[in-house]
Amino acid sequence: MATNSPAPNAFMGFFQSSLGRNLALGAGLALVLSIMAGVFLWGQKPTYGVLLTNFSDKDGGAIIASLQTMNVPYQFSEGGNAILVPAEMVYDARLKLAAQGLPRGGNVGFELMENQKMGTSQFIEQVNYQRALEGELARTISSIGVVQGARVHLAIPKQSVFVRDKQTPTASVLVNLNSGRTLDKQQVNAVIHLVSSSVPELTANAVTVVDQTGKLLSGNDKSSADTAQLDPEQMKYVKEIQESIRKRVESILTPMVGEGNVHAQATADIDFTRSEQASETYKPNGNPETASVRSLQTKESASMDAVAPGGIPGAASNQAGKNKATTPPVTTAQPTPTNSQKDNAVNYELDKTVNYVSKSMGGINRLSVAVLVNHKKEVDDQGKATFRPLNDDEKNQITLLVKDAMGFSQDRGDSLNVVNSLFTEPEKEEVKPDPFWKPYATLSTAKSIFQYLITAIALFILYSKVLKPLLKRINEDVIFPTAGPQPQFAATGAPPMNIDGGANVNEPAGSPSNQNQTPQMDNDGNMITPNKQRRAIVKQSKDSLELAQEMATQDPKIVAGIIKNWVNENE
Repeated sequence: MATNSPAPNAFMGFFQSSLGRNLALGAGLALVLSIMAGVFLWGQKPTYGVLLTNFSDKDGGAIIASLQTMNVPYQFSEGGNAILVPAEMVYDARLKLAAQGLPRGGNVGFELMENQKMGTSQFIEQVNYQRALEGELARTISSIGVVQGARVHLAIPKQSVFVRDKQTPTASVLVNLNSGRTLDKQQVNAVIHLVSSSVPELTANAVTVVDQTGKLLSGNDKSSADTAQLDPEQMKYVKEIQESIRKRVESILTPMVGEGNVHAQATADIDFTRSEQASETYKPNGNPETASVRSLQTKESASMDAVAPGGIPGAASNQAGKNKATTPPVTTAQPTPTNSQKDNAVNYELDKTVNYVSKSMGGINRLSVAVLVNHKKEVDDQGKATFRPLNDDEKNQITLLVKDAMGFSQDRGDSLNVVNSLFTEPEKEEVKPDPFWKPYATLSTAKSIFQYLITAIALFILYSKVLKPLLKRINEDVIFPTAGPQPQFAATGAPPMNIDGGANVNEPAGSPSNQNQTPQMDNDGNMITPNKQRRAIVKQSKDSLELAQEMATQDPKIVAGIIKNWVNENE
């Protein structure tokens, strides 16, 4: 014969007691509140911010592994080009990733030289050094705002001891630009000089820059036909000159004619040719007395006749060698010049003028400016506005102002045309405002609304079906606890009455009526709890009191007889 175990009876007895029921209700209430808090937190979608963008697949894997190690939640953008983390953790995560050297970029740098193996040949070391140098240059070029990524190829020849066989290195740079962005000429030159300055003996002419579409950006191999055309920098310079003239003209006329009453356009003919000219000019000499003497040469010459024989004519004089002792000395006359010549040659410095002219590019050949001015607005005493054409003095005044503002030059052939005409007001198109809900009609907004709706429904169900009954049960068993013997009710739900019409609430706990009684049920089949019994008693007492008051009002004699009988019974 099977017997019930005392342990389950004790367990059930504990939960049937007041303390057990209170503990069970408290645990259930805590569980329901925790579930509701979890549902509420699930409904609160955190705001995510961009952590990193434009990273390689290798760096992306390392970044995700690091975020998982740091227990940082992450998401990917719709295109998969960015990693998102909670907004309050963006900067902290960036600093932690930077401490780990992430992202490293698609190229390796000089960290490749840190893991050199024993026994590495000189050739392998040279190759690793070249790879590291290429990676560092690519990282540096990628840091430019318009450049998304870059690759650098260096061709460094092997050094030779023979000067005749010496070769210089060359470099090629491939830049991957962001969508819709371009590199101007100055930026391309900056990249070229950056690469050439980083490699020994590499000249700027040996660096080639190409974009992702295969377009040559360095411009070292331009043909003569290409050089004859205007490059983007020159076109930009022309537009800047024309825009500057237009703004100057409109700004000086606006205070005179009013805002929106003047329009100007300028056309500039810019000379982009670069010329150099050298000339020498010789002028005739001026006054010889004031002229500078370069050289002076004087030449003198004189001629004299032959000497005639002297003495007494005769035989003795003709024989001079004979009888010298007996011959007296003969006196001869000195020769005198008979013909002389003197030449002077003077060389003067020539007047010479050397003129060297270097004409830089970007000069203005000719300016053409057109100015359109609206009629002058006048308001009469009644406040009615009328427009009238400008008179000659006003037009001349505007013309002089425009000439000074544009830098008018008659020698240059500039032209100016000022026209006064009534402006036609443009028709205003009625633009219907967008409905208030259109900015919010997005997929993300729909997801958020659906999430909030599910959260609200779940919280309402938990409150109405679980939390509210628990609170009602706690209100019945805790606020109105069961203490002492409880009155028993009949099957009809009415409490037993004594002979005086009151409830039998004073029956001792040990009486047979309070022992081994089955739970009382009401007319609907629900169990009558002690709290329900007390509320029924209170209600019946109120009903009895109201009935006694009504009887006393209608028939006071009956009430007086009942009270008289109560007094006699007490005596």
